Amino acid sequence: MNKGKNNNSLLWVFGIIVVLVIVYTALWGENGVVTEAINKNRIVVLSSYENKVNEDEIVKFARKNKVNVKFEYMGDLDIVSELNTNSSNYDAVWISNSMWLYMLNNSYLTSDSKSIGISPVVFGIKKSKAEELGLVNKSVTNDDILQLIREKKIKYVMSSVTQTNTGATAYLGFLESLAGNPEVLTEEMLNDQTLINNLTSVFSGVERVSGDEDYLSEMFLKDDEYEAVIASESSLIDINNNLIKDKKDPLYLIYPTDGVAVNDSTFAFINNNPLKEESFLKLQGYLLSEEGQSMLAANGYRTWYGGINPKADNKVFNSDWGIDTSKYLNVTKFPSKDIITKAINLYIEELRKPTHVVFCLDYSGSMGGDGEEELKSAMKYILNYDEASKDKLQFSKNDKITVITFSSSVNNIWSTTGRNTDDLITNIEYEPVGGSTALYDAIIKGLDILDKESNDYTKTVIAMTDGEINVGTYTFLKNKYVSLKSKVPVYSITFGDASVSQLNEISNLTNAKTFDGKKDLLQAFKEVRSYN
Repeated sequence: MNKGKNNNSLLWVFGIIVVLVIVYTALWGENGVVTEAINKNRIVVLSSYENKVNEDEIVKFARKNKVNVKFEYMGDLDIVSELNTNSSNYDAVWISNSMWLYMLNNSYLTSDSKSIGISPVVFGIKKSKAEELGLVNKSVTNDDILQLIREKKIKYVMSSVTQTNTGATAYLGFLESLAGNPEVLTEEMLNDQTLINNLTSVFSGVERVSGDEDYLSEMFLKDDEYEAVIASESSLIDINNNLIKDKKDPLYLIYPTDGVAVNDSTFAFINNNPLKEESFLKLQGYLLSEEGQSMLAANGYRTWYGGINPKADNKVFNSDWGIDTSKYLNVTKFPSKDIITKAINLYIEELRKPTHVVFCLDYSGSMGGDGEEELKSAMKYILNYDEASKDKLQFSKNDKITVITFSSSVNNIWSTTGRNTDDLITNIEYEPVGGSTALYDAIIKGLDILDKESNDYTKTVIAMTDGEINVGTYTFLKNKYVSLKSKVPVYSITFGDASVSQLNEISNLTNAKTFDGKKDLLQAFKEVRSYN
């Protein structure tokens, strides 16, 4: 046996192991965590949904510059909540409006904050309607719009004031303008009855609310009868491109001369790891470079600052749509954090158009056990004023609530007003389960109830089931919906073994959405609640 040769082999193997250990130690920290030196080029960006259109080009740039960028998307108000609780998961934030960064609990959380582009939040009115109202090629004020709404000449759809940036931005713009664009908006001004009356009139024109900006566009495009929408200029440009492609009447954009709310698309660093700032600045530098700004402009963002740009691409910023880049925008100011909070509460309690919501709740046999408990817990949260107000989802005293329980047939119908829900919560708690699933019948009953309701209310059905609908037929529901000439959306929540295809049919019929409650029923109820 050749001991020398074996010893050499052992030494060679040992040497390889030592080298691997050294390399592993250099590249990896304790417990398999990548060291700062390697991890500094990985950037996790928490972004608003509207920036998704830019992701591919940003990722291309990042790869060329050895930056590993990952985007995660949320609504702007959800971003604030997420950063207040889980900021350590992110390295940068790209939010539609910088005012939301001032709502963070930690005012020092972000740094290197810069505006990447701007997009006014304005009315888009079908051009034929705008011509009929004499709004084309004319200076228009917020008071003019208010008067048209009062005269019921304009109805519109918008995204949620309490759950979306665009909705909140539009509201705060109206608030500042109708308050006379004061140097500082005060709490005393919020108590002015004339201002409250004017704002109430503005929101009386709302036909329907969307819980997110993306779905607002989808919802508007699906229904030719909607004549107006409030959204960001970039979103309205995208809507118009789709309308033109389908040979439909485009929107004409209205920029009130006495004040326009503007999103400033802010990109900021979250300083969890100082070594990542260099990679962040590369991304920010790209977005502010000529190449990055050209990309943003092609997607409908204004990338010029300080006023006008008569050379803007007319194919994007189309003057036939009322977009005039040679005019200065009179930009409204946003109030302080405390005033924003008070203003949102004022909207919920006093200004918002009241809603009548019908909940259709499944109490079939399959709901027994955990399903029953989850449903009752979710409804208790939604109907409890103090609990729901934590997420700005509470019903106001002006709202109406109807709960329809069903199994093999419609079992009970209970109705109340938004602040008198104790008995309703008790009824839901003690309702027994058992039987089949007659969701179609429950929805029809809900539509009948809402058909008799005044148009002074927005109307919504929220349907929840945990199984296949096996009583009644979709055809009968469809015929009923058409015969009522109903515009009421029926939002569905899946749970347990619910048939997604059945619920999607209902959503498609009523220009609504299906929400997934299989993992978290309470979260699904919270989400769908923001759509009414």
